[in-house]
Amino acid sequence: MTTGNSALLEIIRAEIQNRGPVSFAWFMQQALYHPEHGYYSSGRCAIGRDGDYFTNVSVGPLFGQLLAAQFAEIWERLDQIDNFVIVEQGAHHGDFARDVLESASKRSPNFFAALRYRIIEPFAVLQDRQLQTLQLFCDKVEWRDSIEPFVGVHFSNELLDAMPVRLIGHGGEKFVDLDGDKLVFVERPARDDIAFNQAALDWIENVAANLRRGYIIAVDYGHPRDEFRPSVQVRAQHRHLDSPFEQIGHADITAHVEWTSIVERAEACGLDVTGFTDQHHFITGILSELLRDEFSNEADVKTKRALQTLLHPEMLGRSFQVLALQKGASAADAAVSSTDSHFAAALAGFKFAREPQRLLLSKGLADCSRVTTAHGSGNQT
Repeated sequence: MTTGNSALLEIIRAEIQNRGPVSFAWFMQQALYHPEHGYYSSGRCAIGRDGDYFTNVSVGPLFGQLLAAQFAEIWERLDQIDNFVIVEQGAHHGDFARDVLESASKRSPNFFAALRYRIIEPFAVLQDRQLQTLQLFCDKVEWRDSIEPFVGVHFSNELLDAMPVRLIGHGGEKFVDLDGDKLVFVERPARDDIAFNQAALDWIENVAANLRRGYIIAVDYGHPRDEFRPSVQVRAQHRHLDSPFEQIGHADITAHVEWTSIVERAEACGLDVTGFTDQHHFITGILSELLRDEFSNEADVKTKRALQTLLHPEMLGRSFQVLALQKGASAADAAVSSTDSHFAAALAGFKFAREPQRLLLSKGLADCSRVTTAHGSGNQT
């Protein structure tokens, strides 16, 4: 059954009638990001208990508080520069940005004074909602349609899984065609000149080109190459749908991240891998190194519950991975990398991480990457 936004459906059908079958990547791009009718770009995307899916930011301000501490450490690694930029893509309504700025203003006033928060947001409806959320910090926040040169940190939470992918397997590729008015899959020979996750590879190349000095931290769910199996999930109101052709423009479509190819492209663009671990160990490292006194046994019940949700292996702790890349490390970081191949220890979040290349190029995350969550599980399409 084909259902969804009627105007968007007509656009997709017209394209197929004019061009013939289209790649799933093109279809996914329209379903999520069509300027008027896409799930994200139209502002219909809803996150949290009353929305379509649950993510780290849905837990409350704690996730932003933890990352604020990690960003402050990065600022120190970059010699406490005066114009430190936090770049965020996939900011949704701006809740994470607000949580980071509130925490930094209270816990790290010198860091707060030095930072600028830059949101990459091409869609006006989302910019407006972010502006409302961030009214108290309007002098700290700026918006851009695309990434510009910066020194600081680029952060994303579940951005990569929402990038369009091709559906390739067994030498063939699934394209989207019409059967009457219905959208259907048809098999075609797979092209070998475009990667299945070309959008993600183009993204890391673009970020690398604009990062003058600093770090990239990406939080998402996926697998190293040896463990990766293409998987697309479609969900609305916390319910998994059987087909991406249901509720088009009204449902979220995501795909597991294949981390190894992204790291290989990053390294080819001059970035170094400084850490790769699951969210459980990442947050544990931040707590151990940077916030030991802040979240002691005296923490209130609400904070303890939020921390359990972020950390517990059967909740979000082992389902999400955190990748850190860097360019132009400070002298302190360079000293670490020259004496210890476990360079991830340079940032607190990777204190308990294993050697990143070993994890990315082997089955090192197999025990945790198979754990599913409300956002990280789904049917293959």
